[in-house]
Amino acid sequence: MRALLVVNPAATTTSARTRDVLAHALASDLDLTVAETRYRGHARDLARQAAEDGRTELVVALGGDGTVNEVVNGLLTHGPDPESHPRLAVVPGGSTNVFARALGLPNDVVEATGALLDAVRDGSERTVGLGHAAGTPGSEDEATPGRWFTFCAGFGFDAGVVGRVEQQRERGKRSTHSLYVRQVVRQFLGDQNRHQGTITLERPAPGGGAPEITDGLVMSIICNTSPWSYLGNRPLYPLPDASFDTALDVFALSRLSPAAVTRYATQLLTSTPERGPRGKHALSLHDLTAFTLHSQVPLPFQMDGDHLGLRTSVTFTGVRRALRVIV
Repeated sequence: MRALLVVNPAATTTSARTRDVLAHALASDLDLTVAETRYRGHARDLARQAAEDGRTELVVALGGDGTVNEVVNGLLTHGPDPESHPRLAVVPGGSTNVFARALGLPNDVVEATGALLDAVRDGSERTVGLGHAAGTPGSEDEATPGRWFTFCAGFGFDAGVVGRVEQQRERGKRSTHSLYVRQVVRQFLGDQNRHQGTITLERPAPGGGAPEITDGLVMSIICNTSPWSYLGNRPLYPLPDASFDTALDVFALSRLSPAAVTRYATQLLTSTPERGPRGKHALSLHDLTAFTLHSQVPLPFQMDGDHLGLRTSVTFTGVRRALRVIV
């Protein structure tokens, strides 16, 4: 099988020696080309070239969720076509690796490489759904290019946390779970929009007619799979029914008071694959193929843990069976 290995040399949990050993292991079973990323967006460019060359059958992403996101967007530059596009495989090398773990892969690079080689030999693969976000027509963000995400997006509070973490990493801090916890607290204390919800969710009504509107939301999380993320080794399930086999799920809150945060944070930390957070200020929606989030003020926006700046309106689409993945 002709394959491209896209390596992020800055991956959090791998060393140069480890990456070389893994590349040699993959080359024993694959006709392998190795390419290291040199700039932000390079993994996307490499994957796009592989999708367009007509010869590459498999693209392997060695890195964290950000590297995987770039590779996916490169593979889907011209839209989803799982029958003709190269397959995707993932070797987790980041600090959290949500997408890889959601696929059931080991969170260890060596074990994951072994599992990948076994899957290649056995021809084991699945087709997964993905989420897509773009600027809303008629809004000030309408010219924003569309982008795919593999496991989650966030508009508001959680995206603000992601932005704070990225700032700390740019200052030389390591990406650790304690760093995320500290930034959650700082985002809560510094978020001027948490007292009054500025987000409106608009979705088509079943059977047509006027769209359904939910307003007054202070934060929103969009999931393409479950769990949403991890705190250490603890999985977090705000939307337990989210799945790669369905469209998108949405979890939103209409209040972020200290009491509400305490309640829903406790529920999130104790959530299970059968039960997520519940309450009168919580909204959970399942299997949405299209919806839009508007905000009265610009809010932070993130996809797959990558902070993308401020937005006032984002239109989401859930696409089932978008990409083939080796598992």
